[in-house]
Amino acid sequence: MKKSSHAASAACPCGSGQTYAACCGQWHAGWRAGLHAPTPEALMRSRYSAYGLGLIDYLLATWHPSTAPGELELPPVKWLELDIRHAEMTGDAGVVEFVARLREQGRGARLHEISRFVREDGRWLYIDGTHPGKD
Repeated sequence: MKKSSHAASAACPCGSGQTYAACCGQWHAGWRAGLHAPTPEALMRSRYSAYGLGLIDYLLATWHPSTAPGELELPPVKWLELDIRHAEMTGDAGVVEFVARLREQGRGARLHEISRFVREDGRWLYIDGTHPGKD
């Protein structure tokens, strides 16, 4: 399992403008102790950062059990930028639309997804995502 460290005082990989410690780092460090992202957008950002940092355990722990893969292997991708286009929550359901820029095998690419989230037992979980047509 690949696992990268990221300096707490460095900019958060999700592009929020905050330090890693003040943003995604707190969810990455605290999920085992019951500290969870408070909104679907915060969870989406922390999952984006976790993909970039290779935090497979975090990704699996924040995936709803009904849709989570049994195992997860991350391809050698360099995540470049996250653009949150829309985020909303109604009760215990949430949706986040985002575009992530990445580099895979030396080529630039974009991932456009509309992700669904659900809150169970006070914590948000990723359910699944759809990929709308090209931008």
